Amino acid sequence: MPISDETFVDATMQNPANVEIIERLRCLGLPQCFLTAGCLFQTVWNLRSSRPAQADIKDYDIFYFDNSDLSWDAEDEVIQQAKALLSDLQVSIEVKNQARVHLWYEKRFGGSYPQLRSSKDGIDHFLISGTCVGIDVSTGELYAPNGVQAAWNGVLEINPKNARPDLFRKKAEDFLSRRPWLTIDSLSSPGRPRAVS
Repeated sequence: MPISDETFVDATMQNPANVEIIERLRCLGLPQCFLTAGCLFQTVWNLRSSRPAQADIKDYDIFYFDNSDLSWDAEDEVIQQAKALLSDLQVSIEVKNQARVHLWYEKRFGGSYPQLRSSKDGIDHFLISGTCVGIDVSTGELYAPNGVQAAWNGVLEINPKNARPDLFRKKAEDFLSRRPWLTIDSLSSPGRPRAVS
């Protein structure tokens, strides 16, 4: 059954940490600020597995985009502000200025990475196609360039915009180890998914 964006967002908001983070971050006024990644789709997976909404969510990713100062010090100042604002939630917070990702990605993960143009551009480059989801903190609107059906169904497919089979496989298998009902697929050729064991 097709899942609407509204149904997907409603499910993510069953996680009280997601609700609090979105509400509180507005006061920081961060440009292009999104709550994104695992805290959203893993909340959905938990609910679909009849588990607590917050179960096994390692961290809560916050993206913003500020290319006016690409220094680590400027990003760290935002990180510390967000952590202070959200510390009582007792969840791990990961804040990343998407304007800086190209400066550190290769050293951390290997391989080059494009200079991003926006927070949405960062979401577009997640390793797993169906996990490209984010909620705009200022508007509450969902950004899901590949739709929400794959995330809802637990289908993990490599993202052609960031085709890194080694990193994809590692991340997908980590998800599968905690939620065995997920399905790992890879693209054997454009538009032709092939199940892998």
